[in-house]
Amino acid sequence: MPSWNVHTAHVERLLREHTPGELGIRDVNCFLFGNFLPDVYVGYMVPGPTKTIDYRVSHFADPHHMPEPRYQEFWERYAEPSRDKAGRVSDVTLGAWAHLVADCFYNHNVNRLVDEQGLTYGDPLRVRKQGDFDKFGHTLDIHMVPEATPELIAQCSAFPQYEVVEPDVRAAVDVARDIVRDTRDNHLAGEPDYSLLSASFFARVADEVNETITRGLIAYAGTIAGD
Repeated sequence: MPSWNVHTAHVERLLREHTPGELGIRDVNCFLFGNFLPDVYVGYMVPGPTKTIDYRVSHFADPHHMPEPRYQEFWERYAEPSRDKAGRVSDVTLGAWAHLVADCFYNHNVNRLVDEQGLTYGDPLRVRKQGDFDKFGHTLDIHMVPEATPELIAQCSAFPQYEVVEPDVRAAVDVARDIVRDTRDNHLAGEPDYSLLSASFFARVADEVNETITRGLIAYAGTIAGD
């Protein structure tokens, strides 16, 4: 599963290639945090959360060694019904959808590689996969860190799937800040020595993720009534 440095890199790429308005985004800070939101209550990303939510619920994924979130189901069940009179969905909801897209594509492609190579799921494979994702994450040049603004806290409280309370928002912001700092302080130059995956794998899947998120957000932006 991609870490928050990977999700951050996707947000930064989206905003390099398009204006927020083209993507239907009003508050970039809230959208950025939304790209971490599904992980806030999984129980291992944010220390001491006020509650935990089963991964199958938070990520719309069936039990599997490398679950593939059903991002379209999330959109249909929670994003679409939450539209306001102008047709807008909150920025944290847009970000949460983007998070599920990324998790789905990265895990789907790992699962396909495992099947093609006839590998066996288990701890050795999990360690190889996680190690490669950690190395890939540290090759990224990222800068953006969310801030616990009043608008972010309000959007998280109103998140249509479940409430994300202020203490957990602030704790998650701290985690995101630490991840960006660690990624920059321990940056890996050049191509890492991957164990299971490869630089070409990550480049290809990153393009697929970016294309899918971009296409979805631009389509969404086209449905919003003018301000």
